[in-house]
Amino acid sequence: MSQPLEPSLATLPHPFMRYFAATRPAFLSVTFVGCLLGLATAAFSGIPVGPALATATLFFALMAHAGANVINDYYDALSGCDAANTERQFPFTGGSRCIQNGVLSLRATGIFGYALLAAVIPAGLWLTAVSGAELMLIGLAGLVVGWAYSAPPLKLQSRGLGEFAITAGWLLVVIGSDFVQRHGFAFVPVAAGTGFALLVANVLYINQFPDVKADAGAGKYTLVVRLGVARARWGYVVIAALAYGWPLLMVLLGHLPVTALIALLPVIASIVAARQLWSRAGRPAELAPALKLTILAASAHGLLLAIMLSMPWSRLT
Repeated sequence: MSQPLEPSLATLPHPFMRYFAATRPAFLSVTFVGCLLGLATAAFSGIPVGPALATATLFFALMAHAGANVINDYYDALSGCDAANTERQFPFTGGSRCIQNGVLSLRATGIFGYALLAAVIPAGLWLTAVSGAELMLIGLAGLVVGWAYSAPPLKLQSRGLGEFAITAGWLLVVIGSDFVQRHGFAFVPVAAGTGFALLVANVLYINQFPDVKADAGAGKYTLVVRLGVARARWGYVVIAALAYGWPLLMVLLGHLPVTALIALLPVIASIVAARQLWSRAGRPAELAPALKLTILAASAHGLLLAIMLSMPWSRLT
């Protein structure tokens, strides 16, 4: 099966579609799932979910994620790693290709990315006013993580800290979505969101395998670059084990209902992906199925858990 066509001026004649493509929309689905999970943890606690607040939370979380994606493309273009990435597996790795294919200029991409992040601020202030002052801390932490993942001076991914940043970022999505409804902090979104956030981190982790040569050449020392392809395979297994072990522990400790165990079913996809990674880690062209399965595992886990927590018989009393 052939890879999807990369963006070009010919395939994207309308300016809106060019900017939309730069956000890497296919990957925004994990933020959608994270917001649903946060809303579900609020419902699980017996809190009525307000549709207007839920919609606003979802919209601006997606905007923040889109901004972080565009900023990532901007700084990867500056470092030269995306231009040098001949083993990329589009659309999963190597960026949106909008800069490299002349769809958007480097300057336009940078302005667009920072504009998206800036647009989240007034929305965050409004949500803070209607839900609680502490939400400002959650939002600020999320913006800092999204920016610092790629941008200097922190460049967390280039320092081998990208997986920690991604785990924190998507856990904040769940916590923030819950907070807007709850108007306060609780442990439930942490119990439900940590495993999901780790699976999202594994998406970013496995995506580093096809990019390892380009990243190393550009001085982008991701965890896979630092460990080397052979040893880095273990990292995928460890992250997945932690991701599925966490909700199991939360059920055993009584923080999540027994029905939450249904959300462990995507472990099958993670196991198949791990086996494919184990035998194909050094052959980027053969990794696309494993990349897809890893995204599937993260999204399916989050959706199943959200559904289970939303069921009336699962709710806390």
